[in-house]
Amino acid sequence: VQLQASGGGLVQAGGSLRLSCSASGRTFGSHAMGWFRQAQGKERESVAAVTRSGAGTYYADSVKGRFTISRDNVKNTVYLQMNSLKPEDTAVYYCAAGTPLLPRSRYEYEYWGQGTEVTVSS
Repeated sequence: VQLQASGGGLVQAGGSLRLSCSASGRTFGSHAMGWFRQAQGKERESVAAVTRSGAGTYYADSVKGRFTISRDNVKNTVYLQMNSLKPEDTAVYYCAAGTPLLPRSRYEYEYWGQGTEVTVSS
């Protein structure tokens, strides 16, 4: 699975962005998908994950109620809708694909996209 993330940019606090991650190959629907982020000088952290069918989701406490993960298995794409953005959301965001039902740890993911940068100004 090859992943290509896009949609990052500069936004003011309180604004919204939608990240997309397109996957190549016919096995997209066989993988759970996740979004991670890595701020400068910090470790990569899990943001959200979605099961293969899209029925199950996970969110980090820091983004609950503000971010929504979804997927379209026809378009081979996973999305991260980010609302009410805060300066602390500033990071490079990565999408990833994994085989566990709803992986949360980065070590459970086998495939990674290249990252898209999100900057939230105050």
